[in-house]
Amino acid sequence: MRKNSILLIGVGLVSLTMANGCAQAQAPKAGVESAAFGTTADGKAIEIFTLRNAKGVEARVMNYGGIIVSLKTPDRAGKLDDIVLGFDSLAPYLKGTPYFGAIIGRYGNRIGHARFALDGKTYELAKNDGPNHLHGGVRGFDKVVWAAEPFERATERGLVLKYTSPDGEEGYPGTVAATVTYTLNDANELAVDYAATTDKPTPVNLTQHSYFNLAGAGSGDILGHQLMIAASNVTPVDSTLIPTGLLAPVAGTPFDFRTPTAIGARINVADVQLKNGKGYDHNWVLDRKGAGLELAAKVTEPTSGRTLEVRTTEPGLQFYSGNFLDGTIKGKGGRVYGHRSGFCLETQHYPDSPNQPSFPSTILRPGLEYRTHTVFAFGVAR
Repeated sequence: MRKNSILLIGVGLVSLTMANGCAQAQAPKAGVESAAFGTTADGKAIEIFTLRNAKGVEARVMNYGGIIVSLKTPDRAGKLDDIVLGFDSLAPYLKGTPYFGAIIGRYGNRIGHARFALDGKTYELAKNDGPNHLHGGVRGFDKVVWAAEPFERATERGLVLKYTSPDGEEGYPGTVAATVTYTLNDANELAVDYAATTDKPTPVNLTQHSYFNLAGAGSGDILGHQLMIAASNVTPVDSTLIPTGLLAPVAGTPFDFRTPTAIGARINVADVQLKNGKGYDHNWVLDRKGAGLELAAKVTEPTSGRTLEVRTTEPGLQFYSGNFLDGTIKGKGGRVYGHRSGFCLETQHYPDSPNQPSFPSTILRPGLEYRTHTVFAFGVAR
């Protein structure tokens, strides 16, 4: 691991050129930069990596939690703005956040009653969400330091992150070797590839937990964003947000986003599922045609014109409307993150799958490899 170093791969720093006798600033060229970003309480050095494509789109990722700290994309006028919630420095991340920008594992989402049975044995997990287990536990993949190696190809810049979770960590069986690769290409697509192996059967369900606001992080709520989700069913939940095991059609309900609809259009209607989630915090069952990469969701922000398409190989998508953001968190530039000021689109297997035999299995066994692929594609509506 590099310490207190700056790595430049194919990067041209801001420079000055003379044109008509005047100095003009040149924008940074496509490439990867790395710089120190502080240290953890136990003295581990944290680095932050800036991935920049040929069009100026920029993703900054740190090796603590694999967290996407910032993501700059253009609006319809070409103005770049940061569209993910987060902080300017490491310290607030170390104090604890609502998973801003993090890799989630071993198990994204909830496991009911913080336990599951596998091959005749019951495993007890941390109860860190009421009676349930959430996002891998007290110290999930979002709170560990990953080994990080940047790379650059002709039209792509990226970062390979690796972490080995020991047998018994957070109560899970098996030593799991996980790899997450971020790749930013010149088509303004940020791909996230997940891979894992294990030496004992264990649940694995990795995801990415960025909070998006396509008008710009800290610019207000996301209720006016137009959302489409390619799903005809959801997995309804009980009052603790654990799936009941049923699949419920979205037709005729506030959960029907099969055509673009404002996030806030129906978020406050009288509905037991919206009451349980305090808004949207549910898993949509994607209308998949096969095993490859398929469109899961599309979001448009009308004022800026920014768009986000999510494509994935996963069977589910957790849409979370930022219901627990309450204005107590100050983020980048001192901006307050108010109620529903960011949304998450977490590609995943279904919540509580280890306890739901009718759901697609999340059990990884020795000799097999877990692999999933998700693409966040950024554009502009004219």
